[in-house]
This record gives sequence, structure tokens and C-alpha cells, in this order.
Amino acid sequence: MAAPVVPQARRRAGVAPLAGARVRSAEDWWWDRLAPSGSGCHLLQSDSMLLVLPGPGPARARTKRRVARRAQRQPLPGPRAAAAKPKATPRPEPAPAPEQGPDAGWGDRIPLEILVQIFGLLVAADGPMPFLGRAARVCRRWQEAASQPALWHTVTLSPPLASRPAKGGVKAEKKLLASLEWLMPNRFSQLQRLTLIHWKSQVHPVLQLVGESCPRLAFLKLSDCHGVTTDALVMLAKACRQLHSLDLQHSMVESTAVVSFLEEAGPRMRKLWLTYSSQTTAILGALMSSCCPQLQVLEVSTGINRNSTPLQLPVEALQKGCPQLQVLRLLNLTWLPKPSGRGVALGPGFPSLEELCLASSTCNFVSNEVLGRLLHSSPNLRLLDLRGCARITPAGLHNLPCQELEQLHLGLYGMSDRLTLTKEGSPLLTQKWYHTLRELDLSGQGFSEKDLEQALAAFSGTCGGSHPALCSLNLRGTRVTPSTVSSVVSSCPSLLYLNLESCRCLPRGLKRAYRGLEEVQWCLEQLLITSPSPN
Repeated sequence: MAAPVVPQARRRAGVAPLAGARVRSAEDWWWDRLAPSGSGCHLLQSDSMLLVLPGPGPARARTKRRVARRAQRQPLPGPRAAAAKPKATPRPEPAPAPEQGPDAGWGDRIPLEILVQIFGLLVAADGPMPFLGRAARVCRRWQEAASQPALWHTVTLSPPLASRPAKGGVKAEKKLLASLEWLMPNRFSQLQRLTLIHWKSQVHPVLQLVGESCPRLAFLKLSDCHGVTTDALVMLAKACRQLHSLDLQHSMVESTAVVSFLEEAGPRMRKLWLTYSSQTTAILGALMSSCCPQLQVLEVSTGINRNSTPLQLPVEALQKGCPQLQVLRLLNLTWLPKPSGRGVALGPGFPSLEELCLASSTCNFVSNEVLGRLLHSSPNLRLLDLRGCARITPAGLHNLPCQELEQLHLGLYGMSDRLTLTKEGSPLLTQKWYHTLRELDLSGQGFSEKDLEQALAAFSGTCGGSHPALCSLNLRGTRVTPSTVSSVVSSCPSLLYLNLESCRCLPRGLKRAYRGLEEVQWCLEQLLITSPSPN
């Protein structure tokens, strides 16, 4: 029985530690294995993980525990304790390196002026909200940058419950008004452009806050707003001495309020937008009485509920009242110009006019004679929009004094065949403006195939080897032929939009709108493939 005992004793002797050797625990082994001394790393232990981090770290917790265990050991009893040699005093542990705080990041290191400029670029592209509100919650530095009044120069305010019942909308307006009482003096002191949308009951208090806190306001837009009073507009005109643009489209505003505002702020007014109603005549009468001599932009359009009452607008009186007008838009109106009569001299005209828009979806009464009275002294005209004006002929357009027209829109949308233009005369348009035209719209015009061929051939015969500037061509519903389209596309490399819908003379599969250079070139390739070869 002694034989089996020997191997066991050998095995035990094999694993017995040497005299004076220190027994290492499994924890010590893992610490030395993962972050040995001299490796430049240290370990950080948490509840559920063990992190290996670069750099010197604090003293290991295991070392502190080992020192504590040694201090708690009692001296051995009996003679062994007396014979035991006194233990050497342990060396003091090195002081732990001071912990370094987290990196402040570029948001804290960048100067405040540069951060404000960066925010300004984002505000110019997307507006101040919601970006500035979110940036202010990132850190104190960003909050300081986002609070600069110079960034809040353009603001749009709309109650969040504007589409809900009246009771909820009023409550939402009052809640937003309470916030504006703090925002106006603290954020909007340098406000320049303000838009109010869907305000039904609290417009007057908001405009009063604007007048008290926003002296630099230059543009005000009221869209679908009710309850705009005369006192509010007059107070705003007196408080905001830089206000020169007013947009009242789709808002319910009494004509007396607008007239009183124009009488107060008229000499500095530059832009005015109105929605046509039965009260618009009084406002236009104030304009014709020279209350706004510096007016540059005038737009009158119909609202959602179309007003069928014809607009009475004396051309010569408007020219005398607004001699500096640069943009005149009478959109979707039934304009009934007052006849000039025999022997009546022409008015002063609009010498600075650059854009005239008389587009309408129904038949109007604008003729060559009326157009001549409007533009007889407008050599700087760049945009002429006469969509729906079926009484205008190419001969009347050819007699206009403008020589550098860039956009010409003559499309007839929704017109019957009895109201189309004459079947010839289109070459008079392109021969006069082929070198400057960038957009040409002949949609629905009844010109013949030969007439269109001669008109569009003007773009292929440019002098000096320069290419035409044409980039948009609308031939929807015309009698243009494949050879004519191929010629104009080949001669205009800048063409980016081509509309060939409902063109009866073109093959199937090509009667659609082409957007972009690739689609236009694909159309050219298909036309060259499908067109019959000459014999």
C-alpha cells in the first residue's frame, strides 16, 4: 500500500512553493498579464468590464489591498516569532499621477467670434430655427454664441396649433406670445425680417412687441393673419424707421389700415405685396397719388377664392405715382385697362422697369396697345411674362424698345383654339432677342411648322462662333417637327429644359419634358435615330 502514496507525495512536492516565495493570486496574474510594468499602460476596473488605457494611471487597487493585508497579519506565536527576523519596512508607494480631465474639444477651444461666423453661415442657409435652439443646449460656449442677436435677423413665427380648432389655436398663440415677451428684447433686438403665419387673435400684441424691441426691422410679412388693426400698422411704421417692405398677401387687412400705413411710411417704402379684393382699389389709389415715390416692387395677385371683379388700373396714373418701379406683377387678374383715348399723350412710362408679369389662367384684355403704353420707355426690361394674353401678337412685341430681353413667356394654358395667336410671325421674336434669350415659352401657340422652323433657326446662326444663351425651351402643344428640334438642341449646348409634350409632329415616346443635360442629349440621339434619312 506504500507504493501508491509515493507518487502523491511527489506530486504535492512538485507544486509546493519554495521557501520565502510569494504566492500570487489569479487577480495579480491577470493584472501583470494585461498591463505589465514598463508597458506604458494601466488598467481601469469597473462593474462589468476591465479597460486597458494608455499612459500612467493611479496606483493599482490590488497593491493597496496587499499592503492592507500585510498590516493586519499577527506575529507568529512561540519561539518562531522570536527567531523570526524583523521585516524590512516597505517602500512608500509612489504618489499617483494627477488625473487629467477630458479634452475640452474644438467647440470650447475655438474663439467665440469664429464660432458666431460659423453659426451665421448655417443660419443664412437654413434659418435660425431650429438650429440655434439646439446648438444652445450643447455647452456653455455654444449657448453664448447662439444667443448673439446678430444671428436672429430672420425669423418666422407660426402657432403650433394653427390647424386645430379656434379654442386650441388661441391658447397656442397666447403661449407663444408669453415666450416672445422674453425673446423680443433678448434675442430679436437686431431682427430685420419677420414673417407671421396663421395668427388669428394675437397679431396686435405681437406687432406691439416688435415695435418696442426691433428698431431695425426692414421686412414684414403677414400671411393668413386676422385682426390687423390700423393702430398696429401705424405704430409699427413710426417705431421701425427702417421698415421698407410689406407683404399682406392672403391676410385680412382693412384698406384704411394699409392706406394709413403707407401715408406714414410711404417715402421709404420699396416693396409691396397685396391680394386683390374689393378694397384694393383704395390702396392703388394711394399709390397713384404719389405716396410711395420710391416704390420698386408692386405685386397684386388673387387669393384662394378668386375675385372675378375686373381690376381698374389707369396705366398713366400709376407711372406718375411710382416712377421708380422695377418689378410689376399683376397675377391671375382680370385687368380691364382704361382706354387712353384719341389725342392723349403717353405717360412718363417706367424707365427702370426690369420685370413685367401679366400672367393669367383666363382670357384678359391686354392688347398690343396696352402693352405699348406700359413699356414705351422701358429699355432695361429683362423678363416679360404674358402667359394667357391671347391678344398679344409678335408684331406688337417686336416694336418694344427693350433690346436685351432674357425671359419671354407667351404660353397659352387652358385656352381654346379660337383664342390662339395668328399662325405666323414667330421669327420676329427670335430674330430680335436670339442673342440674349435664356428662357422661351411658346406653349400652346398655333404657329405653323414652317414658321417655327424659321423662328428656331435663329439660334443656329449666331455670329462670331458664340453659342446661344438659351437654357429653357417650352414647345408644348406646338407643331414643331423633329428636324427643327434636332437643329435647336444641337445649336444650344446650354439647354437644360425642353418640353415637347403634346407635339403632334413628333414620334411616339419622345413627347415629354426633358430636364437636365443628359436627358436633353438623349432626346437628340433618339431624334437622329428615328428621323428619316434624306434621299
